[in-house]
Formats: sequence, C-alpha cells, structure tokens
Amino acid sequence: MTAYRYRALNLDGKLVRGVVEGDSERQVRAQLRGQSLRPVEVAEASRALQQRSTWRFSLPGTRVGVGDLAMLTRQLATLVQSNLPLDEALQAAAQQSRSNRIKGMLLQVRSRVAEGHTLAYAMGEFPQVFNEMFRAMVNAGEHAGYLGPVLEQLADYTEQRQYTGQKLKMAMIYPFILVGVAVAVVVALMVFVVPELVGIFAHTSRELPLLTQGLIAASDFFRDYGLWLLLGLVLLVILLRRLLRNRQRRERWHRFLLRVPGLSRLMIALDTARFASTLSILMASGVPMLDALRIAGEVLTNLVLRADSQAVAERVQEGSSLHRALQQSGHFPPMMVHMVASGEASGELETMLERAATNQERELEMTLGTLMSLFEPLMVVVMVGMVLTIVLAILLPIFDLNTMVK
Repeated sequence: MTAYRYRALNLDGKLVRGVVEGDSERQVRAQLRGQSLRPVEVAEASRALQQRSTWRFSLPGTRVGVGDLAMLTRQLATLVQSNLPLDEALQAAAQQSRSNRIKGMLLQVRSRVAEGHTLAYAMGEFPQVFNEMFRAMVNAGEHAGYLGPVLEQLADYTEQRQYTGQKLKMAMIYPFILVGVAVAVVVALMVFVVPELVGIFAHTSRELPLLTQGLIAASDFFRDYGLWLLLGLVLLVILLRRLLRNRQRRERWHRFLLRVPGLSRLMIALDTARFASTLSILMASGVPMLDALRIAGEVLTNLVLRADSQAVAERVQEGSSLHRALQQSGHFPPMMVHMVASGEASGELETMLERAATNQERELEMTLGTLMSLFEPLMVVVMVGMVLTIVLAILLPIFDLNTMVK
C-alpha cells in the first residue's frame, strides 16, 4: 500500500489535511467519502513532498528538524528492539507522529519496505531528511543484523548534534543582541537627542570644540543617510551570499576564516569534533574505513577541512595509516592525531575516535566560554566609551559658555 496526502472538506465546509494508505487514488477517495469527507486533492506522499520542496524550498517545514529526526530515530530503535516487524514499527512511528509531513514520509518508507526493499533503500527516497551517513549506518546495521542498536546509536548522535548546535546558537545570539542594542542606543542618541541639544548652541558665535563638531557631523550623516546606509548593508549581505554560492569563492572565504585568530580555533574544534564523532559511529556500525572517511568528510562545513578529509581518505587508500594521514593534513589537532595513533596501535580505534570527539567538544565549550568572557566586558567598555564621547561633546560647549560668562 502507498501513502497518500489529501485535502478534503468536512461536513462543516472546513478544509482538512491528512495522510492515509491505499492501493490507488480512487480507493483513497472512496475511503474519504466513507468518512463523510469530500476530496479536493489526493496525491502520493512522495510526489507531494517533491512538489513542495521545489517551490517552497526556503520556507519552514520543508525539512525535518534535527530534534524531530532524533525523536523519530529513537522511536524506531525502541520499536525494532522490541522485536516488532519493521513495517509495523514504521506504521506505529507514523501513527505516533503529529506532523502530517513526517507521517506521510514514514508511510511511504513503510510501503517500500513492504514491497521488499531494504530500509536504507526506502530512506534514499528522502535524502533531504536521511543523509548519506544515516543511510550507510542503517544499511550496515541491516546487513549485520543489528538494526536496533545502530538506530539507537544514530539517535544518540543526532541528539548530540542538536545539543551542540543549540549551544553554539545560544552562544552567538547573546553577542548579536548586545551589539544590536548598543548600535540602536547610539543611533537613537545621534538622531533624536543630539540635534535637540545642539540647538542650544546655535545662537552662540563662538566656534564649537572639534569633538562637538564631529558629533554634529555624525548626527547629520545618520539623519540624512541612515536609511540608505541600512539599505546598503542589506544589499551588501545579499551580494556576499550570492558571491559565496560559487564554490571557489566560498573555499577562499573558508581559508581566510581559518587564518582569523580565535575564530579558526573555534571552527576547527567544531568541525573536527563532528568528523571524529561521525567516523567513530560509522566504523562502530561496520561501515568500511574508506567509505566512513568519505561520508565523515561530507559533514564538515568548512570546504578547506573537507578537502583535507578527502586527501586523508586518498592517503589511507594508498596504504598510509590514519594518524599519519591526519598529521600530514596540518589542520587536525595534535591531540586528536595522537589519540587516533593510540587507537590504531591498541586496536580500539572506534573508542579513541569517540574520546577524541568528546575532547574536541570540551575544547569547543572552553573556547566559547573564553570568547564570551572576553566579549562581554569589551562590549561594556565600548558602550561606555561611546556614551562618554557623546556626553563630553555636549558638555564641552557648556563649559565654554560658562567661561565666557565669567
């Protein structure tokens, strides 16, 4: 049976949506009429999903979130480990889901499994949800007969990825909010407060101090060209995003970021932790090392590091050990290289890769903490300096007036 998405009108004339299973569109329409629904549109879930992803690619809901994917994987792992047949496990997970989109996707996967395909093959119809690493691990688990434990590992990995991503986002949101508030306060002072105070000195014939003249010039500039400046910044961001769509330009940009002090350490820690964690879980699931290296390299966001991972895979294929290949790349941390070498020597490479990923994540937390501890007082000093400059620019003419009166 195939999963179908539908839109139908109920007895009250309201539009309802949902997903049902059926052998054909005609059967689904008859089934809906039996439920006192008047079908408006019926289409296969996979076809409807592809149509939505082509013209709503940028809207929310066209992709399954990391949290939803982790919960879905955890439910499947629990059901499979309970010795429930795979098609029934998929149907139960679909019934448990509150999202019609996820429900339709799971029912479509179930229909392919019921036709005799493997779970990894069925998931391949939704590459935007189940990436290559996910499908490779599922495929290895199915062939080895350990699908339940592999799904459990995937759920742990996905949850850890979600936790790391949320932590990084929260660490970045606060500085942006602080900078935004600081800029808004300064612009408000320059546009609304300074012109009113400057009017006090308009009747005087004395020359204003240089600091006050500069403040007045800056205030006039923001009042006359502030909106154009904001529009120019927005257009600049859009232009940069379009330029970075080119792979060569994006690679040069990523190479530049790796040279920025502080930021390079943060990016390397984030990407290498992701690389080590992915490689560890792939190898622990029985994926061959060369395939695991190729797939793990695809999770790296920095194109320079991704190219290094491809070079590592080529050196390993030529007969080099993994730790020597990582060492020759020059970007992977020495501690990670030493732990990989220890794992290769002791025969516990998967365990040492997992520990290396944990160490990199811990280093990432420490780096974020250090940057935040430096950024907060720096922003306070900058804010105090800017406000003090504005206050001095206003008070200096007043002091001059007092001197003239005396």
